Amino acid sequence: MIYKNLLSVLFSTASLLIFCSASSLDRENEVKLIMQRMEYDVLAFRDEMERAYTARCDTPTLTECSENNFNDCSSTYPNQQCMKADELVVSSCGDGESCNGLWDKTQSTVRIPANLAQAMQDNPSDPEVVESVCYSRLAEEYMVEKYNNGNQMYFGSSTGTFRIIPARHSKVCGVYDPRRRPWFVAASSGPKDVVLVIDVSGSMDDFGRMGLAKEAAITIVDTLTVADRVAIVTFSDGASQVGGYSGLIRATSENKDTLIQAIKGLQANGSTNFYDAFNTAFNALDQTIRSESTSGCNIAVLFMTDGKITEGPGVGEGTAEDAVTNLVNERTEQLATNFNQKTTIFTFSLGQQADHTVTKRLACSTNGIWTPVDDFSDDLVAAMSSYYKLYALGLGEGSNKDFTAWVEPYRFHTAGKMGTSVSTPVYDRSVSPPLFLGAVAVDTYMDAIEEILGEDASSSTMLDRFVVLSTARCPKIELTECELDALRFFGGGEEATCGACNTTGYVGIVPEKCPFQSDLPNNLWDNTDMEGKRYEDRACCESGGIVPSDSCPATLSNSKLTTSEETEETDNTGLIVGITAAAVIFVLALLIFLWKKKSS
Repeated sequence: MIYKNLLSVLFSTASLLIFCSASSLDRENEVKLIMQRMEYDVLAFRDEMERAYTARCDTPTLTECSENNFNDCSSTYPNQQCMKADELVVSSCGDGESCNGLWDKTQSTVRIPANLAQAMQDNPSDPEVVESVCYSRLAEEYMVEKYNNGNQMYFGSSTGTFRIIPARHSKVCGVYDPRRRPWFVAASSGPKDVVLVIDVSGSMDDFGRMGLAKEAAITIVDTLTVADRVAIVTFSDGASQVGGYSGLIRATSENKDTLIQAIKGLQANGSTNFYDAFNTAFNALDQTIRSESTSGCNIAVLFMTDGKITEGPGVGEGTAEDAVTNLVNERTEQLATNFNQKTTIFTFSLGQQADHTVTKRLACSTNGIWTPVDDFSDDLVAAMSSYYKLYALGLGEGSNKDFTAWVEPYRFHTAGKMGTSVSTPVYDRSVSPPLFLGAVAVDTYMDAIEEILGEDASSSTMLDRFVVLSTARCPKIELTECELDALRFFGGGEEATCGACNTTGYVGIVPEKCPFQSDLPNNLWDNTDMEGKRYEDRACCESGGIVPSDSCPATLSNSKLTTSEETEETDNTGLIVGITAAAVIFVLALLIFLWKKKSS
């Protein structure tokens, strides 16, 4: 009888395990369908933006663009209304019930970084920036129609402009640059291993270059996603890896914050040893790949310096540059041969007084890219963007044509709720290679996914899902010498080229100018009624209102502003399965024990 009872328990427990497994599979498939629909939506959005680009130089596109766009900081929106508390709560304005923020679901709004909007009334003066605002406007009708699904949609151009629906006011004006956001860089470069190599020798203290290097490094780290691996190497007399790590680490939000804090604490001192710097960087890469902790995709080594080699092999003998170049070529060849991973060296000369000879020669000798960066560069993002622009060239055609990228779930700034974004690159596909124009993205809250899976958006298992999604494909870079030289020209002008080609071969890398530049509008904005006003005076409204309210933001003393943030749910699934599995093991052990006892 005891055996029958035990077998009954075993059968019941096994059935429960099978049921849990099947139920779990159903939930995973349900989430997979949600994500597939989002990927479909973002790819359709991309197609619409690419169609819009084909009309970028048409006279109607440019003439109708004049005074027909809304600025995120200075415009009143035509159909604005106070958000409902169950849609969104802007805590800067109030509790969502009495006071909230204004938005317009029938319009998109445009954001432009302050350094790109230097003309009258915060208009851009660069023709390419103006063009990106005008052609992206052609996709506005599509954005309005599709926004009925409730997911925020936006386009970031490679020139730095940003168009988003629904239209709402930015809290801080002129600071948002889409090219600095993880969703943009992930869409344009795919998974990658990135090693930042930073000169911290004594000369970096001159002309504020240490500050420039820190800002550049933080900009790069900030743009990475969980699909990427990253390490930071600093060098002066010798070289070492920042943070006490011995290899590359996954670029999670937590790890990025740790690295950024370490970057902020860097100080300049000592001489300049290029050889040790590259040797340490390649050792970190080699160890990461051998331990199978790599992204498995392309490798970017970003080397930032202001000076000449003053320490290391060959110094004093006139062979120091050759020693470094030979080392880099040897180690990149080893990575390609042993691990089938392509490495590109990106060198940056920081400061107008920096020596360009060594860094440029190093890039040209290793099929890399050299970029000069001014001491007071007003567009550091553009100066540092050569690495993702190179990888973007591999995502425009072939098997990578429908590449999408997901970012780690994060807390949305306005709503306070956890969400995620899926993005994809946008191209002019009429040229070869396709010309990278920017990226489109669609947002969604994590509520539905959390509810289906019974997991918190910030859990490690949820993170693992997004890692798998984001590392599914990596771009394969196959450029001719001419195309590579064109990319150098695009990033640093004629002086950055290595003489492999001439300007006639730059189609697909450098965008062609519209033939009638005089047709470009001088004023993009429909109105500037809110120019110069505080955020609260532009955006805060009483419930049910359509204009800013003097009585908002609501001041609630000794009370807590409510937000849209959902209460965290406890994940009991793992606990149930764990207990069940333990029960099965116990029952099996008991059966074996009784059988042995009976046999003896």
